[in-house]
Amino acid sequence: MEVMLTVEGLKKSFKDKQALKGISFEVRKGEIMAILGPNGAGKSTTIRNIMGIMYPDEGSITFHNHQGKEIPRNKIGYLPEERGLYKNVKVMDILLYLADLKDYPLDKAKERILMYLKKFDLEGKEKVSMEELSKGMGQKVQFIGAILHEPELLILDEPFSGLDPVSQELFKEEIRSLADRGTAILLSSHQMNLVEEMCDRLFMIQNGQKVIYGTLDEVKTKYANFKCTIRGKNARQDLEGIPSVQRVEEKDETTILYLDSDVEPTSWLKNLPSDLNVHELKINRISLHEIFIDIATNRKLIQEAGDLDA
Repeated sequence: MEVMLTVEGLKKSFKDKQALKGISFEVRKGEIMAILGPNGAGKSTTIRNIMGIMYPDEGSITFHNHQGKEIPRNKIGYLPEERGLYKNVKVMDILLYLADLKDYPLDKAKERILMYLKKFDLEGKEKVSMEELSKGMGQKVQFIGAILHEPELLILDEPFSGLDPVSQELFKEEIRSLADRGTAILLSSHQMNLVEEMCDRLFMIQNGQKVIYGTLDEVKTKYANFKCTIRGKNARQDLEGIPSVQRVEEKDETTILYLDSDVEPTSWLKNLPSDLNVHELKINRISLHEIFIDIATNRKLIQEAGDLDA
């Protein structure tokens, strides 16, 4: 798969704090790659360096064989975390202005604006000023502005924040459609369930350096051991002695057994006591949310299954 964006050895410091410590990753054509990390990890600094809002102290950013100030920004779409469209400007006017900034033909832009307004349930809103729109509607307009000029690389910073479930589905469908048509997408979000559902690969940073980089399958193989959730009243000591159980967590009458990495679930189930009180029982893999929390808080409760670097 063609590499659209290469970040190599990126370092950036602010006064006495080193925000980025030599991170490297790629974003490929037609893929959705997540960039993850707790607040202050360096995600926004990375994105701002890619966008040319600031420049790294060391390292390189390459897009279509262009680097630094030579990168063609009109080929990149950007939805910032902090929304910021002029409030007293009409929807059509602000979107045409954004298209013009990207050197996109205005007659074609107008057609696409009307198409997207209809798709995102904003039909008839083209003459309404931004300040008359709800927060969710305003976010839809800014999203349209990010994709209107048919970018080859699309950077989305918390695109689902503040959206209702229906609007989230609309965004997800459009993001997938863009990837299917070849757009390389770099997505930053704290909503791990959506990341897990949508992304092909992920890059997680903490304290300005890489902690995870690989496909979702590779990350799951390394970190996502199986867990068994049992709803029913049982004595903790009876469950702690079951073979291949790393640790036990209890909440009310629900118990979660975290299993060793080499466990085969079907065979392991035979170890459960015959007198176990079970109203419900479920075995599944640890979620990306749990992996994120474990790494971000340095709890180190999840056993790793080897080095991971893609």
